[in-house]
Amino acid sequence: MSSINYQELAEKIKLWSKELGFSDIGITDIDLAAHEQVLERWLANNYHGNMDYMARHGLMRARPAELVPGTIRVISVRLDYLPQDAQFASILKDKNKAYISRYALGRDYHKLMRKRLQQLGKKIAEHCSDFNYRPFVDSAPVMERPLAEKAGLGWTGKHTLLINKQAGSWFFLGELFVDIPLPTTSNEYSVNAENAIKTQEKHNDCGSCVACIKICPTQAIVEPYVVDARRCISYFTIESPDAIPEALRPLMGNRIYGCDDCQLICPWNKYAKLSLVDDFQARNNLDDITLLELFDWTEEHFLNTLQGSPIRRIGFQSWQRNIAVALGNAPYNETVIKVLSDKLAGASELVVEHIDWALNQQNNKKHLAEQDALKQETNHRLTLRLIRSVEKGLPRDA
Repeated sequence: MSSINYQELAEKIKLWSKELGFSDIGITDIDLAAHEQVLERWLANNYHGNMDYMARHGLMRARPAELVPGTIRVISVRLDYLPQDAQFASILKDKNKAYISRYALGRDYHKLMRKRLQQLGKKIAEHCSDFNYRPFVDSAPVMERPLAEKAGLGWTGKHTLLINKQAGSWFFLGELFVDIPLPTTSNEYSVNAENAIKTQEKHNDCGSCVACIKICPTQAIVEPYVVDARRCISYFTIESPDAIPEALRPLMGNRIYGCDDCQLICPWNKYAKLSLVDDFQARNNLDDITLLELFDWTEEHFLNTLQGSPIRRIGFQSWQRNIAVALGNAPYNETVIKVLSDKLAGASELVVEHIDWALNQQNNKKHLAEQDALKQETNHRLTLRLIRSVEKGLPRDA
């Protein structure tokens, strides 16, 4: 292996990654020591909620060589996923329709990216003897964003997602752990990341912007660069199998799987790239579908229709739970009330709790609608009486 020109090999790796369809690539060392204290503090505050896997492996998440012995470099890759005609505003505005995080409209990215990373590893192995590698795509205790930042793929924004000046933040990240001394990539992002580690101060292109913090529906970004998952819509609609906190349910709106608000408001996403991957385009009309249609799905239909979708992993119960809350947030409609009521008999205890809440919300809106209608009718009658009195030439107070 000593005769290998690693600089040339790194250049070939960049070429191969482009041929495999990755949007960008960087190479970094594995020193994440400066992030250990941040990780420990985040876990100590219980910001991970019931995601026990975040704490289960301790500091291994910040120590790649403990996860895969022998690792000395990480190849970090980016893959853009923004689908064509994403219809963000129109769907969020129409409370009768379901909003699904745009990364989940197509096929599951985990297998797709892992397969490409595996292919990249095999190409490298053809040029190296005794070469070991292991691909990861959001599937193990890996600090993907700090690694990507060190590799020069972007900077970690105040919403904790990676941002790239030329590509926004609508992209997936993946990693290939390797045991060869490749030269690391260096640019403004990686330099800023290293400076932040040394000075404990962040200097990046977020500047003084706090748009993502202000727009978060549940105020889950508790301070710049810190998210309390327990308040995050993505967490309690995807990761948590428990009841959604009642105080947060009205704030969900029609978001039934994830939330994109912090990315939607980010100024850098005007430079976001549309995905060139067909598998990431919307399937099964999930980008423009009503809540009632989705709530009508049986478990069998859910499993069959969402085969190969990241949504499938949350299970049918969480799916119904989420939609029930969104129907509670929808405008008052007798059909909604009937559909919710009809679902009570066959629903699980967890789903029944959320249907009951949704019915209460709908009935409250019905009561308010009736009061408003009565008020309008009363005002209308008073107006008619006033007109008739004037027409008869009587005093207005008669």
